[in-house]
Amino acid sequence: MSVEIKEVTTKKQLKQFVKFNIDLYSGNPYHIPGIISEEMTTLSRTKNPAFEVCDAAYFLAYKEGKIAGRIAAIINRTSNETWSQKYGRFGFVDFIDDREVADALFRTAEEWVKARGMEAIQGPMGFTDLDHEGMLIEGFDQLGTMATLYNYPYYPEHLERLGYVKDQDWKEFKIYIPDGIPEKHQRISQIVMKKYGLKILKFRNRKEVWPYARQIFETLNEAYRPLYGFAELTPRQIDYYINMYIPLIRLDLVTVIVREEDDKVVGFGISLPSLSRAMQKAKGKLFPFGFVHMLKGLKGKPHIVDLYLIGILPEYQNKGVNALLFNDLIPVYKQLGVEYAESNPELETNNAVQAQWEYFRREHHKTRRAYIKKF
Repeated sequence: MSVEIKEVTTKKQLKQFVKFNIDLYSGNPYHIPGIISEEMTTLSRTKNPAFEVCDAAYFLAYKEGKIAGRIAAIINRTSNETWSQKYGRFGFVDFIDDREVADALFRTAEEWVKARGMEAIQGPMGFTDLDHEGMLIEGFDQLGTMATLYNYPYYPEHLERLGYVKDQDWKEFKIYIPDGIPEKHQRISQIVMKKYGLKILKFRNRKEVWPYARQIFETLNEAYRPLYGFAELTPRQIDYYINMYIPLIRLDLVTVIVREEDDKVVGFGISLPSLSRAMQKAKGKLFPFGFVHMLKGLKGKPHIVDLYLIGILPEYQNKGVNALLFNDLIPVYKQLGVEYAESNPELETNNAVQAQWEYFRREHHKTRRAYIKKF
């Protein structure tokens, strides 16, 4: 039976689009299901401010009357302007191991972006850098994280068969927490704080975080600007992410570095207890019991932490400012009993970021890839 492609046009179809990922990976020990309600908000044209600068369409593939795949076709106009290109994106892609299904999905996404004047399609990517991106090509037997995609090994095989080639790779590391702060980090921290007039902020409650929240995302905009596929977050997008992340953060795992003379945020590190197992137990639903698993994961003593967001202003990069983050967080991690931190994706070309782990025992355990196909 041939494959039928249907564009998602109703709320019911959108929920089916989101749930297909959870159903396809049911029982997989490494996949981390998203929260259905949050995924639907991300994909909503009325709720996600990314649609100020993005266009998108979502498609479901049916075979023998059953949903067999999904794909989103996206155009981020800001990213195209930033990089002087005419690229579309594919994302939110999942499919059974079937040539016809894969062919139909990618052909549909390619035709959609081509019809809008695009000269290539790349992905998997989302609307912004804070959405999931990069297809797993190594590390299929490793537990996923809240911030990353998981996919079966046959995904990249189908993409390469369809003429997609490597555009960019990301590496992920397990960084094992040392018994103490490396002596060199302690020395660098003292020098850097004095030389640049910096201080570390810790917060006792969320009320203290709010005055710095917008600055943190403005720093992120500056820090991430040179990175692959980056598109600057708009003021509305910043508000959207502030409201999403601030209630979620765990204060002892947040470090903000400011310049003493004007209280300007020059760097930040936000880590979270790993919520991977909690999200597996929630199975995409916060209610009736999913939120209990999430709260336990957030408030307990974690075995693993995720280095969720780290950013340093360009003028302070490669000057030892990152040592301040580790100086502050390593004792916290040790007190909590953390064994290792998940770096989450780091561009393979970002040597400065990867060099910061050279004083730690680390393991490169996952690699993910963005593919591209030019028309």
